[in-house]
Amino acid sequence: MGLTFINALVFGVQGNTLRALGRDSPLNQFLAGAAAGAIQCVICCPMELAKTRLQLQDAGPARTYKGSLDCLVQIYRREGLRGVNRGMASTLLRETPSFGVYFLSYDVLTRALGCEPGDRLLVPTPLLAGGRSGIVSWLSTYPVDVVKSRLQADGVHGAPRYRGILDCVRQSYQAEGWRVFTRGLTSTLLRAFPVNAATFATVTVVLTYARGEEARPEGEAVPTGPALGQPSSL
Repeated sequence: MGLTFINALVFGVQGNTLRALGRDSPLNQFLAGAAAGAIQCVICCPMELAKTRLQLQDAGPARTYKGSLDCLVQIYRREGLRGVNRGMASTLLRETPSFGVYFLSYDVLTRALGCEPGDRLLVPTPLLAGGRSGIVSWLSTYPVDVVKSRLQADGVHGAPRYRGILDCVRQSYQAEGWRVFTRGLTSTLLRAFPVNAATFATVTVVLTYARGEEARPEGEAVPTGPALGQPSSL
């Protein structure tokens, strides 16, 4: 549910921010991606809170929530808007730089791989570059994700343990050492490559055909294959 709206926001905000900045440079790629990451937190944070609570609840008749929306409704009734947005600060700390790195690394990789209009590797290139950029993005902020997940799960089974982000970091480190901040990293990276490869390839193909007419100068012959509206960059 969340990813449908999240990806729409991310790619829409990133593209429009990059155009507003006026120049396709590495710094602007990072800034546009960071802006997209920050804005999509409005949807991302509540959705990930619901996902975390659903994954932690008991199975069978003892389960607390019927689904994602029921989970958010119950949290809102008990804790209000603040409860629905639990973990927002840590989500912003994760998503803002992470999406900046995400789009910057994708742009660098597509240019290095030579993704140009009419390229016969139009789909394989974003598949490879998208998968790699997803991995780089997760590596850049994964410890923050661990903290965010712990804050959102805090209090589900018993009294709350953490007073905030720094307290969560301190308690987690004291109890389990630095390795706690890499817990689950392998499975996350295994997921990151195919998910982000598919995402960028799909967006590239859709934009290629959507921009086919508007990107073509007047009087130019209709090409037999797809062409990127913006060479080497979304």
